[in-house]
Amino acid sequence: MESLNVRKKTLWRQLLTLLLCVLALLFLAPIAMILINSFKGSVFITVDPFSLPTGEMFTGMGNYVSGVEKINFWHAFGWSLFITVCSVAVIVLFSAMTGWYITRVKRVFTKVIYYAMVFSMVVPFQMVMFTMSKFANVLHLDNPYGIILIYLGFGSGLSTFMFSGFVKAIPIDIEEAAMIDGCGPIRTFFAIVFPVLRPTAITVAILNTMWIWNDYLLPTLLLDSRHRTIPIAVQYLKGGYGSIDMGAMMAVLIMAIIPIVVFYLSCQKHIIKGVVAGAVKG
Repeated sequence: MESLNVRKKTLWRQLLTLLLCVLALLFLAPIAMILINSFKGSVFITVDPFSLPTGEMFTGMGNYVSGVEKINFWHAFGWSLFITVCSVAVIVLFSAMTGWYITRVKRVFTKVIYYAMVFSMVVPFQMVMFTMSKFANVLHLDNPYGIILIYLGFGSGLSTFMFSGFVKAIPIDIEEAAMIDGCGPIRTFFAIVFPVLRPTAITVAILNTMWIWNDYLLPTLLLDSRHRTIPIAVQYLKGGYGSIDMGAMMAVLIMAIIPIVVFYLSCQKHIIKGVVAGAVKG
């Protein structure tokens, strides 16, 4: 009987592994297609998109050079990097402080803040984007520096929720000991609490980095052509009458994907740990 149960478990694991492998291939297939077609001429991408770039199809690095020159890729890359790094840093710092405060200070207004943060997670961006655009224009936030504050507003809901859940699992004794030793709230947070929040901070950073780096709609609404990010710059590969330089577009997409994939792979082990830690019930 025990041997039969072991066989069933083994079979189930093998089927599950096979299913996950198939799903992984389905998710990786579009990226593989983009990579293959980034080395083809535009004509061959349209005529034969599924074949390997051999013979006259192969263009070498020509598409990459063309794409970089046509959209001024490195200029767009610089703005994407600046906005992403600054926005993520601000979101992590202020969300961690807010999550710690509303968890430790038991007041009516802290509960209101907490539930407002939770409610903001379920409000679609499309419901507020026109109002937000108008206020951003009035307050002069429609620039690469002001958009950082906008990202803080949209990213703080989920981030604060995760930090708050993690703080509930931290024994308050270590904070009380620090205060007895003369630490104020700010020093207690940065010297004691924030280092303990590292797993959740990394998870929050990863999730927000992937969102902000790939975001198209918000930069389109707030930024002008001088400060365009990579997702916006890609659309400039469209020519007149709907013509698109497909080869250059595929090459630029690969160049845009590489940084975020490298970042994700280097930090992925922290995601599950941080999510689980932030899901503690209080």
